[in-house]
Amino acid sequence: VAAGLVYYAGLHLVLGLLLSVVFQLAHCVEEAEFPAVPTPPGDTADWALHQLRTTVDFSRHNPLATWYFGGLNFQAVHHLFPRISHVHYPLLAPMVRAACERVGLPYREMGWAQAIAKVYRVGFRPQATVTAR
Repeated sequence: VAAGLVYYAGLHLVLGLLLSVVFQLAHCVEEAEFPAVPTPPGDTADWALHQLRTTVDFSRHNPLATWYFGGLNFQAVHHLFPRISHVHYPLLAPMVRAACERVGLPYREMGWAQAIAKVYRVGFRPQATVTAR
């Protein structure tokens, strides 16, 4: 029984660390915006733009990272198309990026090491920056 509890606790520690890393890399970097006023419920006009402004893709070209994170490294696609299987994210991401570039919307991505460095910088800033939209 004790060994089972140790494995159970270890599993939750590893999964908790994994989820916190994914969320930090995708949402807590300098490029991600932190809106001062959230979009009101039911207001779909700015919903997609909000998703693009507050998320950053990381390690998009790393198949191992995509497999390990279950596609959550494709945050923009994950947020824009929540009902589409993550196995399609690598094919959808270039299309979303091209559509964003065509109409002048933000689409942000970075490598693994760059994202980690940016999370570190955001975490140790003297004051959190909030952008008003």
